Amino acid sequence: MNFLKKVFGVPLVLRIVIGLILGIVLGLLFPQASFIGVLGTLFIGALKGVAPILVLLLVISSLSVAGKNLGKRFTMVIALYIASTLIAALIAVLASYMFPVSVTLTATEEMSAPGSLSDVFSNLLTNMVMNPVACVMNANYVGILFWAILTGLSIRKFTDDSTKTVLKDISTAVSVTISWIIQTAPFGILGIAFTTVSDKGLMVFTSYGKLIVLLVGCMLFQALVINPIIVAATLKKNPYPLVFRCLRESAVTAFFTRSSAANIPINMALCEKLGLHKDFYSVSIPLGATINMDGAAITITVMSLTAANSLGIEVHIFHALILSIVATLGACGASGVAGGSLLLIPMACSMLGIPQDIAMQMVSIGFMIGIIQDSLETALNSSSDVLITATADFAQKNKNLSAGANA
Repeated sequence: MNFLKKVFGVPLVLRIVIGLILGIVLGLLFPQASFIGVLGTLFIGALKGVAPILVLLLVISSLSVAGKNLGKRFTMVIALYIASTLIAALIAVLASYMFPVSVTLTATEEMSAPGSLSDVFSNLLTNMVMNPVACVMNANYVGILFWAILTGLSIRKFTDDSTKTVLKDISTAVSVTISWIIQTAPFGILGIAFTTVSDKGLMVFTSYGKLIVLLVGCMLFQALVINPIIVAATLKKNPYPLVFRCLRESAVTAFFTRSSAANIPINMALCEKLGLHKDFYSVSIPLGATINMDGAAITITVMSLTAANSLGIEVHIFHALILSIVATLGACGASGVAGGSLLLIPMACSMLGIPQDIAMQMVSIGFMIGIIQDSLETALNSSSDVLITATADFAQKNKNLSAGANA
């Protein structure tokens, strides 16, 4: 018992790093020991299983007791979510022009993907009104959010306080459950790292090195330069203490779990530490996990322009700007498309005249480098949720203080 207390007394991030190193070593030394990979499967399965229930209960509970003065906060947070995602896509366009990358495109098996922006919106709207039970079963977060908002508002209007208290207690219990699962992350990461290294070797980190560097560079620039500028412009103060805290307490766990939804309890706890309005962040954080997709916009844009460059297609700057807008809109609907941001690449490629079969080759490359691309994309997406939520909340509080001082 004392041993377990000592183990769990070690910071989670350090335990995760140890698990990652052990997974890589075991994958190199004992690649046939496939049972080790089960740890990763169980961990990811547990997160995926409980996260949809958490989002549903959290949004319903929060809206059922929400105050009436959150309108301006929500207007600002949605505007900042969309603005940051669009800027991320534009940064990806500029970086792809400055540092063009080519890859070898080979034949691959056919995969289904949306062919146009209208397909994405149609899919998005269809998923929004899907049977709510099916939404939870299939982890359809767009549908979950839609039904949760309607249910939360109706409970707020037509039920008594006892019902709202029960909902709050249940959502708290589910949050605690996920926090327990996240404590097992070192074992899950060990299994995931083992499977990746034993199947593909360390070459997965080097075969597409330039493409990985371009993706990583764009995402780091967004996290360390663009997002701080957005915060500074909104709050009129040094943004980096807040930025680094969000990266340290949200991005690190999101990087290893690779699930924005599963990282919601981490983000909620951080919002509480920051002293944010609970009624606001209880809805803003799940909303951000659905529509705030800086990393997805970067992935879609970079991969599409890399495909064009590899084929020798010259992309006019006007087309690239249109591409960034499409990537922004597509990224906001990524959670409604099976496969997330990677399967939205063909939609963007179609704007550049790239055939479907070639575009799907870029998707397969995305899956190969996913251990880096998807991890960093999730870290950027999830930490940005907290950062923008805090920015909107602090900005509204500052306005309230100024109004009170001038009254």
